[in-house]
Amino acid sequence: MNTHFQNPTSADAASRVAAYDWPALRAELDLHGAAILPRLLTPEECADIAALYPDESYFRSHIIMARHGFGRGEYRYFRYPLPSLLSGLRGALYAQLVPTANAWNERMGDETRYPTDHAEYLEFCHKAGQTRPTPLLLQYVEGDFNALHQDLYGDLAFPLQVAVLLSDPGRDFTGGEFVLTEQRPRMQSRAEVVPLRQGDAVAFAVHNRPVRGSKGYYRVNLRHGVSRLRSGKRHTLGLIFHDAK
Repeated sequence: MNTHFQNPTSADAASRVAAYDWPALRAELDLHGAAILPRLLTPEECADIAALYPDESYFRSHIIMARHGFGRGEYRYFRYPLPSLLSGLRGALYAQLVPTANAWNERMGDETRYPTDHAEYLEFCHKAGQTRPTPLLLQYVEGDFNALHQDLYGDLAFPLQVAVLLSDPGRDFTGGEFVLTEQRPRMQSRAEVVPLRQGDAVAFAVHNRPVRGSKGYYRVNLRHGVSRLRSGKRHTLGLIFHDAK
């Protein structure tokens, strides 16, 4: 296993995440509800994380989507402690997304404000009975898809999350595009396909986000999913910042 995957420091993850142009990414999130972080992971790291999938020692549960009406495919939730690279990235990404999360709540009239430190936010989750880790590893094969959904696991939900494509589109799989839909009040829904390469991450809204209208901000409702895989195998890493009941 890649030693950088096994033993990165929190400073390594923080410096990697901080290198992005966050003012531009936050502006993109405000405009569209999603923003791409190119090459967050190296191809070697992507392969190392995907290779964990068969090893049950890393995971707390295994979900077969068809059994629950979620689509076709499967995924596993990581157990604590998370692999160090994932833990470091989760904390570093949270810290960069907090300004957007707090600004969105203010615009939507929600009094909730999030602490700047992810560990502190997890304490709130755990006191509310949300103690189970939510980072997950998803696997799709030909014909699989993920139905449109929202990753809500209790009363507490951080407004943004991150997904990282671990497989190489065109080589490892075809189809399987990441899709967002946005339900707007008294308007038809808007759909967007987010183009990702291996190692790219997309930060996106979990549930609601504010959109500026002629009379101020209004709230829109978002869902995300994955279109049908036409060939091959696709792995994705999901980093959700709230824990589950």
